[in-house]
Amino acid sequence: MRRPACSCDSAVVSGELIIVSGLPGSGKTTQARRLEAERPGLRLSADDWMEALGASVWEGALRERIERLQRRVCGDILRIGGTVIIEWGTWARAERSQLVEDARRANARVELVVLDPPLEVLWERICARGAEDPPITWTDLTRWSTMFERPDEAESARYDAFTRIG
Repeated sequence: MRRPACSCDSAVVSGELIIVSGLPGSGKTTQARRLEAERPGLRLSADDWMEALGASVWEGALRERIERLQRRVCGDILRIGGTVIIEWGTWARAERSQLVEDARRANARVELVVLDPPLEVLWERICARGAEDPPITWTDLTRWSTMFERPDEAESARYDAFTRIG
């Protein structure tokens, strides 16, 4: 016997993924918290989880594991129609692309917010906060800046909304 039709059969749950991308000192945490207050959702920050576990933010293997776990949590939240704000830095185009693909599989809207102030501004902010141990150096920052794959027109067109804040 065939199951009777249900109004829930045609319902499409659509969540929202907001990716906040930028180098250290760019204001990712400030922006992500602002978005979290404006559009209630779950903010995922590997740094926050690492600090809560008493780990150094420099522990690369742990960061990778946490981000994999957060990515799974993100998918679950998107599938039930929630909002997720990813605050990982997401310097690599491939990393952002994977997040977009995951979100699209969950029928979610995707927004990218890129924070890209000048290096001198990043350096001032990093020095003022003095949060990292060991501290970030100017050499680190300039090297990372060359590694940061800033979105081009083709990539930015993949998002439902794209904002660049310099």
